Amino acid sequence: MIIKIAVIAAVTLVFLYGLLLNRLKQTSARNPIPPCVADVYDAETYARQQEYNAEKCRLNYWNMTAGFVIDLILLIFNIYAAFAGLFRSDDWTQMFAVILLNTAASLLTLPFSYRDTMVIEEKYGFNRTSKKTFVIDTVKELVIQFGILLGIGSALLGLHQRFGDWLILIFAAVMTVFMLFFSFIYPLLSRIFNKFTPLPEGELRDRLTALLEKNGYKVRAINVMDASRRSTKSNAYFAGFGKMKTIVLYDTLLERMTDDEICAVFAHELGHGLHKDTLRNQVLNFLQMLIIGLLAWLTLRTPALFQAFGFDRVNYGFALILIMTVEFALFTPLFGFLTNSFSRRAEYRADAHAAREGFAGALVSGLKKLARENFSDVAPSPLLVALTYSHPTLAQRIRALEKTERERSPRPENREEEV
Repeated sequence: MIIKIAVIAAVTLVFLYGLLLNRLKQTSARNPIPPCVADVYDAETYARQQEYNAEKCRLNYWNMTAGFVIDLILLIFNIYAAFAGLFRSDDWTQMFAVILLNTAASLLTLPFSYRDTMVIEEKYGFNRTSKKTFVIDTVKELVIQFGILLGIGSALLGLHQRFGDWLILIFAAVMTVFMLFFSFIYPLLSRIFNKFTPLPEGELRDRLTALLEKNGYKVRAINVMDASRRSTKSNAYFAGFGKMKTIVLYDTLLERMTDDEICAVFAHELGHGLHKDTLRNQVLNFLQMLIIGLLAWLTLRTPALFQAFGFDRVNYGFALILIMTVEFALFTPLFGFLTNSFSRRAEYRADAHAAREGFAGALVSGLKKLARENFSDVAPSPLLVALTYSHPTLAQRIRALEKTERERSPRPENREEEV
């Protein structure tokens, strides 16, 4: 009984932490706007952005609360064990049953997702998703979610039964490889949801290619993604390991940004590559996986934990749920604080590289456009930034870029006037 109470308490702490973050986001409306970003919104648009943020936060309160209540019901009444009892008793089938129920339970919060996309995003002019597309996307997401959880659960089961106490290191290594593989196939998964077409020949394509090749990269492809089918929001990224890169531009980005601003965004991304930020992130990911491996080892060595929730022995699906959504979530504030701090430093370095390439002004104007069009918060709570922001705030990035530009500018020589 004590174990069950401890798990319920942990779930409650995770929920309360989520409420705290949501509250910090909601109260950012009261913060003064830094002068360097005062031109991002006019008065009318800023008022609308604040309404948008408030509606999203209110919906998130209800979404988190509903998820919390569902979790409590599943745990308190031993529903995972009862559902697994309807299936065969072998370890793999029992794991399959728990993951199936966990995925199905996520359908109960679907109304909040629907309201977010089809009501709030629609109200503020961001949504272009039809009801049919929303349903199809939801089915695809659930299938992918179930497949990933089943794959991780199967790895946990197989590795624990094969290697026992060596699970910590081996599971961490396997999960790191899995994350690398997932990054590698992400462009393929994206094609499940979107269509990609080559960027037409022209000045922008030539400039992006030259920019990458100048810094030692090779261009596999430059593609345009039909993001406008679902949203008006803009973004861009490039993918690929090593020196071979695929550039992906949202079609909404092409509609709203100048060629200089798009090149500035990719000069920033090049800065990440040149500073080996991806490699640093993989080291941090491995440390994170080591923590998860340790939690897995401790969890699987505690049969009483499973008995407290109605199981007669270890259930690897239930173990995975406890590890990922309860135990590791307790480490999230501290670990997130550290990893986000490293990430923000990396963003400053990447911005500085874009400035050295001569794109400081274009990057500032591009970032302001992205903030305006995505209704980004220009004055977030410093505590919220420290805990959850992987990027510096817009104002912080602009001030750093301005400083870099001042340092790059040649200083006039001080000469005494001849008499």
